[in-house]
Amino acid sequence: MKPARILIILIPLALAVVFFAGILPRLRATAALGSRAAASARPVVNVVVARLSSARSEITLPAAIEALQDTPIYARTTGYIASWSADIGDRVKAGQVLAVIDGPDLDQELNQARATLAQAKANLELARISADRWKDLGKQNAVAQQDVDQKVADYAAGQAGVTAAQAAVDRLSQLKDFQQVTAPYDGVVSARNAQVGALINAGAGIEIFHIAETDILRVFVSVPQSYVRSIRKGLGADVLVPEFPGRVFHGEVARFSSSLDSASRTLLTEVRLANPKGELFPGMFGEVRFAFQAPQPAILLPSNAAVIAAAGTLVATVDASDRIHLVPVTLGRDFGSQIEIVAGLEPGTRVVAKPSDSLVEGLEVTPVETEDARKP
Repeated sequence: MKPARILIILIPLALAVVFFAGILPRLRATAALGSRAAASARPVVNVVVARLSSARSEITLPAAIEALQDTPIYARTTGYIASWSADIGDRVKAGQVLAVIDGPDLDQELNQARATLAQAKANLELARISADRWKDLGKQNAVAQQDVDQKVADYAAGQAGVTAAQAAVDRLSQLKDFQQVTAPYDGVVSARNAQVGALINAGAGIEIFHIAETDILRVFVSVPQSYVRSIRKGLGADVLVPEFPGRVFHGEVARFSSSLDSASRTLLTEVRLANPKGELFPGMFGEVRFAFQAPQPAILLPSNAAVIAAAGTLVATVDASDRIHLVPVTLGRDFGSQIEIVAGLEPGTRVVAKPSDSLVEGLEVTPVETEDARKP
């Protein structure tokens, strides 16, 4: 083979060897370097995945414990305390006599009224006899009709007089019954203020007793506006009292005001609580813990994921091509480290955990998932 032809074959081979051995690795290294440079130019952001919150949430609120009924007992009749049979702390039954009032003036008034009633009945009988006699005479035309009508009218007036006298006797008899002060319902005597011999005026003055029904307690709690939709009759509630550490008293919502307080934006709610052993006392301070079933589960995000802008509240999301999109959202409750998103965001969306001001719409970023994002 001629040397010239050999050179023609060797030169391309040498060039190929040089290209693959030296130039190609350099080109590849340059391309990789450019790719890394482009990647390093994109900002790195921490992302979390938007997930639905638990269907149940808890809230603990301060509360005031009161008796189911709490009644001051005053005298209905005037007199002196003759005796009393119940003192503070005593359990009493409905109708049980608590005290007896001695009223001699009332006794005399009642005797006088009864005598007046007897007199009215005697006068009525006389008027009846006279009216009957004059009606017979009138039929015989022995007397004028006007005189007959007068006697009949006297009889009707006598009937009215008997009715009035009977009403006076009944009234005084009822006042006589009120000389025995009785309990209006089953309960506990929480106060006794009258002593034997004390003068009692009817309807005013000294509160003789104070009765409280404590077998069932009313626990009043003010529920914030953000939880109002979850309040309903029959909702279970746990009552916690500092004097009983570790104890949980179970009750349920009995009623609520259906109107928010304009100053505090809270709903007054009453929880009924059974107290058969009398362990809890009216006037105690406690707490009520509600476990709400959310009417519509919301999305939970870290509190620093929301951006408050002139256009409203936004979150920075990262799409499948790793580009930023600023999405307007509606906030719900604030739990401190987390917030609820009630509208504007779909579950499964990647959200920047702590967006900076440099993140703009369409910016390409390098997302890094946090531990929260990797949780199932």
